[in-house]
Amino acid sequence: MKSAPASPDLVDSRQAAWRLLYTLGLVVLGNSSMYVVSVVLPAVQAEFGIGRGDASLPYTLMMISLGLGGLLTGRLADRHGLMPVLWVGAIATCAGFVLAAMSGSIWAFGLAHGLLGFIGASSTFAPLMADTALWWNRRRGIAVAICACGNYIAGALWPPIVQHGIATLGWRDTYLILGVVCGVGMFALSLRMRQRPPLAVPAAAGAGATAEALDRSRPFGLRPGQAQALLFVAGVACCVAMSMPQVHIVAYCTDLGFGPARGAEMLSLMLACGIVSRLVSGVICDRIGGIRTLLLGSALQGVALLMFLPFDGLVSLYLVSAMFGLFQGGIVPAYAIIVREHFAPQEVGARVGSVVLATLIGMALGGWLSGWIFDLTGSYDAAFLNGIGWNLLNLSIAGWLTLRTRRLQDAGGRQPAAAGS
Repeated sequence: MKSAPASPDLVDSRQAAWRLLYTLGLVVLGNSSMYVVSVVLPAVQAEFGIGRGDASLPYTLMMISLGLGGLLTGRLADRHGLMPVLWVGAIATCAGFVLAAMSGSIWAFGLAHGLLGFIGASSTFAPLMADTALWWNRRRGIAVAICACGNYIAGALWPPIVQHGIATLGWRDTYLILGVVCGVGMFALSLRMRQRPPLAVPAAAGAGATAEALDRSRPFGLRPGQAQALLFVAGVACCVAMSMPQVHIVAYCTDLGFGPARGAEMLSLMLACGIVSRLVSGVICDRIGGIRTLLLGSALQGVALLMFLPFDGLVSLYLVSAMFGLFQGGIVPAYAIIVREHFAPQEVGARVGSVVLATLIGMALGGWLSGWIFDLTGSYDAAFLNGIGWNLLNLSIAGWLTLRTRRLQDAGGRQPAAAGS
């Protein structure tokens, strides 16, 4: 199903604002599976009689599938438009939750979440980010930030709702209801996304321009492949660390005797604070550039992870969870800014996709690895230390790239300025 592109006059228009609102709703519905699987982890582990590591595998499968699926759904949206892709995503979301509710083993449960990630969540991730960028010019940054915040809104909204459903109906019935609500909601909102994005229009004078013509053939003074590989490793490392509290906070609170409901509330608080962090980090990026924003976010995330070790009381865990959300929310978007600042413009799309895939691999690996370490040691202390170690790897890469950027600037190398310069 193809339609003509919208008029360029609709860029930054009221229609674009309404479309952004529909987009936000689609992200909130389509990304629900990324967070509810953490809430059902203790119940699934108990019902299937498995270890914490095996119970974490569905999350791992879903995140890897989400990264790979984004490559497919993004290309399909470019070729056929957004609405057909969202239709398929709505069906996959409904079917994935229903199949998970009917699963008789952890592997069937995991494969259902693979479907949720590969087609369901991925249809409301990269394609919607790209579509939003094409509908905005003067306010493109804040529009894309709002779209990205839908992911964290989903994390703040769904965990307490699902935990209440588990307590009153059981996790299987809760999954059935969630599948119908999200699937039908996505289909209804997709009907408002029929129009193709406007044709590209020239930016206003000076918008997005830099003070000089940029030579990005050697990002950070390295070959592009070397720089890309470093960013890929950094993306994996930061998100292995990031996934520890996000995936296991509910199970951690259950082990401490506070109950899964308190853990779901902490996860919701963590991700709500992440919304604030994502927006504020966008402003910081415009002032200091992407690589310094990554360095700052990585350092702060490491501090927050350290705080989980000495503080395990109920009130202190609420505070540390909020701190963690405020510190880590801007890390992943910073990679897109880094690629935009340091690499050739015609390569930005593919390179951003690669780094985003790395972050999802990190989330998937970290979710499983933390559970495996818990099974091995009987404690989450070692899992937190593991996350801190991965965070130090990310911090060292960000710091080294920052130093290289500064040296090139001091030597008169033509490096890109901050995004808003």
